[in-house]
Amino acid sequence: MAETPLAFMICTFVVLAVFFVVDLFVIGRKPHVPSTKECVQHIIFFVAMALVFGALLWWVAGSRPAIEFYSGWLTEYSLSIDNLFVFVIIMSNFAVPKQLQKFVLSVGITIALLLRGIFILAGSALIVRFTWVFFIFGAFLLFTAFKLISGGDDDEEYHENGIIRVLRKVMRVSDQYDGKHLRTTLDGVKYFTPMLIVFLAIGTTDVMFAFDSIPAIFGLTKDPFIVFTANIFALLGLQQLYFLLGALLDKLVYLPVGLSVVLAFIGVKLIMEALRGNSLPFLNSGRPIHAIPEIPTWLSLVVIVVAIGAASIASVIKMKQIEAQSAGAQK
Repeated sequence: MAETPLAFMICTFVVLAVFFVVDLFVIGRKPHVPSTKECVQHIIFFVAMALVFGALLWWVAGSRPAIEFYSGWLTEYSLSIDNLFVFVIIMSNFAVPKQLQKFVLSVGITIALLLRGIFILAGSALIVRFTWVFFIFGAFLLFTAFKLISGGDDDEEYHENGIIRVLRKVMRVSDQYDGKHLRTTLDGVKYFTPMLIVFLAIGTTDVMFAFDSIPAIFGLTKDPFIVFTANIFALLGLQQLYFLLGALLDKLVYLPVGLSVVLAFIGVKLIMEALRGNSLPFLNSGRPIHAIPEIPTWLSLVVIVVAIGAASIASVIKMKQIEAQSAGAQK
């Protein structure tokens, strides 16, 4: 399934591990609110590294894996921006001090990466053994696209998931933070601080998002290496993006529309691939349907770039119109 040389994959994982360690545990070891300049520098660096990685992948493995990576990375990155809405709500809901939010995001993203890795391996194993799972993935993405376009996926309020609710029942959790500590002592009694709950909320919530993003990227590539690297590059710099866009997220009004187009396109693509490799006995007597056309990889990249780009430009235009109307009303 993989077209990439093993030596290149090993070098990639080593470099990405260094990126993560430096970004999360060296630069981010001291709790602070990053400046706009720091955020922009980090984001530009990680975006540039993703573009360089795609170029290197093109050089060592050919154009197809590289285009698959760019398509997957853009999709995952766009979904990550949309997911920042929920991160903002979680931080507000748990009243995380501003200077601790970068540290919280660092640990939460690390948890999410580990859990996503497990999910990617499971998804890859399913695809290899059961091609009909594409029908399920495709239908789920179409349903998600419909929810986005209809507003049914509006995250105006954060609801704790089952894991968090169970922990609150079986553990003593204080209402006060104690710096970065997970444990604190109040009146001689040991308590867990809200920091533990916040870590799990960020990490597990991001994995819930993976039920959208992982099937989406498997619709663009079947190579687990590309799936995993696209996810890593999408998560790198996410905490800086959180601080840079925090106040502007509600202005990206058309981003859900762009994402819904992307997810619907990939959902249809998955179903078409499932039909071409059909093995279900009640469809075409269990034989592949060769009349179904194959959507080329380059077309997937074009659709993703146009949909997300158009949604972003439309959001900027809308934001400027609202600001102009607001300024006119004040005169």
